Amino acid sequence: MSQAAPVWLVVLLALLAANLPFISQRFMLVYRLSTAKHLALRLLELVLWYFVVGAVALALEHQFGQIAPQGWEFYAITGTLFVTFAFPGFVLRYLLKLR
Repeated sequence: MSQAAPVWLVVLLALLAANLPFISQRFMLVYRLSTAKHLALRLLELVLWYFVVGAVALALEHQFGQIAPQGWEFYAITGTLFVTFAFPGFVLRYLLKLR
């Protein structure tokens, strides 16, 4: 596997995981809720998915070599990118009136 393949894998995984809270009615795709998910629960799930994708990325980085040290700037940028990836799911859930 080349060095670019894990990068694209993490980007595609992040794009999928960022939209899961807005597409699925289950919490983390496992736990079925008795009521509809509110925005606060969806945002909590978004943060949890951010950490799951980060763990996968860390594992891939560890597999391919030395883990680079990261400062707060890295987490600020990746968090912002993850929220940007969540925009299509947010638009489908809250801004479009689907009939």
